[in-house]
Formats: sequence, structure tokens, C-alpha cells
Amino acid sequence: MSVPSASVFVRCSCGHLHWGRYGAAGLLLVDPARGVLLQRRAWWVHHGRTWALPGGAIEAGETARGAAAREAFEEASLPAESFRAVSASVVDHGEWSYTTILALADGAEARVANTESAEVRWVDPDDVPSYRLHRDFAAAWPDLRDRVGQELVLVVDAANVVGSRPDGWWRDRHGAAERLRDQLAKLAEAGVPDPGDAAITWWPRIVLVVEGKAKHVTGTEGVEVVAADTDGDSKIVEVVAQQTGKTLVATADRELRRRVEALGASILGPGTLRSQLDEL
Repeated sequence: MSVPSASVFVRCSCGHLHWGRYGAAGLLLVDPARGVLLQRRAWWVHHGRTWALPGGAIEAGETARGAAAREAFEEASLPAESFRAVSASVVDHGEWSYTTILALADGAEARVANTESAEVRWVDPDDVPSYRLHRDFAAAWPDLRDRVGQELVLVVDAANVVGSRPDGWWRDRHGAAERLRDQLAKLAEAGVPDPGDAAITWWPRIVLVVEGKAKHVTGTEGVEVVAADTDGDSKIVEVVAQQTGKTLVATADRELRRRVEALGASILGPGTLRSQLDEL
């Protein structure tokens, strides 16, 4: 049985026409030196001659993240390996939704790659409102602007999280920390919900702090492992102090929570983290 084409217009509950039977997605690419990448739409497409993001309809069975990456390559010649997705935000219109994938790039080169794009340009975020923007992008921009360049760093107190579940971890502390690391690697790929906004998902940069008999655990893709020579709590505070963006610390230690909250970090309880890992 054939799958219905994604390339159709959908009228949402607001009464507006939108492109994409299964919704649509776009890539908000941020380069620290050049700003954000905008695309001027060709005259003949829906909302032609306006500026927005490289993006388009999500195909059947495709993730929003995958769709945004595909469209960025098709429209702006940006290969997926030239950027790192850090978050997604969804605007839900009921029968239709649009997902913006925020990503960080360093030196990625963009160029017009098909007839749907008239121009692609790096723009200072503060200058974006002065452009003739696509209606929906203009409405979304103020919230997106607040997250331009941000990423979520999840710092995990390995000893505390491992010790929160009596599964025999004390017989092999090194192995227990490795198992936690491997679960966290899956979480880095799957993403975590924003603690304060259900419409936002983060693909966090994860730092696992280990100590004692687990201090020789090594990192893996998606998880950086930092070993504490002596005091694990002080090492976690040190790691948190080095962060400049949104930081989440997974621990139940009251004193450690107080210390990292004083640095601006938010707290994720081990039980909540474990529940998220169990769902993967």
C-alpha cells in the first residue's frame, strides 16, 4: 500500500495553509562568528521572496531532525556532518506542526543548491527582524532568538546516580559506571525534554563525573567522562563553573545541589534521569 505524499498543503485549526502532510521542519544554524543562516525563498514558492530557514515538509516515517538536515542539504548544500543539532522546538497548530532544529556550526559553507532558494545569507541575530520575514518565522523569532547559540550541558554525578538504585552496583562500581555511560550515550541521541517547556527538546552535551573505583571509565560518543582524583563533588562544581550556557546537574546530594544552584545550574533528580533512561 502506497504512503500518501508529504507534498501537499494542510489547513490547520487556525485556518492557515501550511506545506507538508506530516508537518514541516527547518534548520536554524548558528555560527559564532557569522550569525544565523537565513534563506530567501524563490519567488514561485509559498510565501515567495520572504526570508526564513532552510526547511520543508517532513516525509512519511522521517524525524523532524532528519527532515531539517535533509532540507538543509538540498536547499543550502549543508552536509549533516557540518553542524551539531542541539535542540528542537515545536509550534503545534493541531492538524499541523513545525519543528525548528537549532544547530551549531563552525565554518560550515552554505550556497544556493536548488531552485527553491534565491539566496542564503549569514545574518547577525539582532538584524533578523529588519528582513522581510516569512509570517510564521517572524512570529517564532523572538522565542528562537533567546536560544540562539545555547546548548544544554547535562552533568551527571555518577556515584550518586548509580547508587540511587539497589541493583548490585557495589559489587562492580566500574562496570556500573560504564553501564550508566552507555545509557547516557543513548540519551544524548534521543534527547531530553526541557524542564520548563514541553515544546522544547535538547540533545545535550553530557559530562559524566566519576570517582573512586570508577575513575578509569573512559568516554564514548556523546558522553565526556571526567575523573575526580579525590573529591567528586568538588570536581562537579568545577565542571559546572566552566559552563557558560544552560546547565543541568543530575544528583540528589543536598550540599552539592546547593553549590551548583549557586552557580546557576538546575537540578535533575536521579530518579527522573533513571526513568528517562529506562524508556530508551
